[in-house]
Amino acid sequence: MGTTTAPDTATAATGAGRATDGVREPGPAGRPKRADARRNYERLLAEARTVFAEHGTDASLEEIARRSGVGIGTLYRHFPNRHAMMSAVFQDAVGVLLDRSRTLADAPDAREALAEWLRTLITHSGEYRGLAGALMSASHDTDSALSASCSLLTDAGARLLERAVEAGQVREDASIGDLMQLTNAISLAADQSPADPALPDRLLLLTLRGLTR
Repeated sequence: MGTTTAPDTATAATGAGRATDGVREPGPAGRPKRADARRNYERLLAEARTVFAEHGTDASLEEIARRSGVGIGTLYRHFPNRHAMMSAVFQDAVGVLLDRSRTLADAPDAREALAEWLRTLITHSGEYRGLAGALMSASHDTDSALSASCSLLTDAGARLLERAVEAGQVREDASIGDLMQLTNAISLAADQSPADPALPDRLLLLTLRGLTR
């Protein structure tokens, strides 16, 4: 499926938002959306997951709107740009990763806990083709809707890394920023090598060997 020709910007979304699908603009922050607006949002999010899984995160936004039974203006009202939609799709995975980091914080082997969390991160960031690259760029772009998710995951990983360093199992000069970029790079490599499912584990093992004191 080709990429959308509609601009993925908040400015374009403002103009697109004038299209009518029987849904008025959501009220001020904190006010519940109308029931039909909520249904549209949930349909769009469900179809985005399906389309991104089938075609990657650069898939056509018009196709997502069409499958959801709404106009592109309604899509842009709920998701002003592509990263906003990707952020919403990735939220479930972020919750899983944060929960996993809290569980691993009490694991007896700090290095293995860090390794297990990085392995889980690679799995989730590689769930949708193109997501790892977006996360990599969003880590340096505070204007991206994905930036908040990147910050939460970085903080979670930092706590696990600090514990492994304090245990003397990982080099003191190891940086969580570098580790996050490496895990995204591993996911990107896996994207390009679907015929080699063992590649992510091999690359992660090489990364962990470089961390070991």
